[in-house]
Amino acid sequence: MAKLTNILKSDITKGVAIGLGVAAAGLLLTPALRPVTRGAMKSGILLFEKGREWMAEASESLEDLVAEVRAELAEQRFADEAVFEEDGDIEDAMETAAATAEEAQG
Repeated sequence: MAKLTNILKSDITKGVAIGLGVAAAGLLLTPALRPVTRGAMKSGILLFEKGREWMAEASESLEDLVAEVRAELAEQRFADEAVFEEDGDIEDAMETAAATAEEAQG
């Protein structure tokens, strides 16, 4: 009887008992936790997709902003380099600048 008492008090036996208890509890709780786990996974996937959407919108806005700045720079360069004729044909120069800006926007 003393040997059985020593075995039940040993750390190894306690560890095995705790491991078996956790495994049994896991098997019993798995069906109950499945809907909660599915709900959490569903929320995670939806958040991930929403994050991707936000990043795409931010990227598109940034690309639009870069295109606008490039168009402005092209227009300024053209205006700086333009040599106007003496009769003041400014309208042609502005049309050309606008066309250059549109090309820069792509």
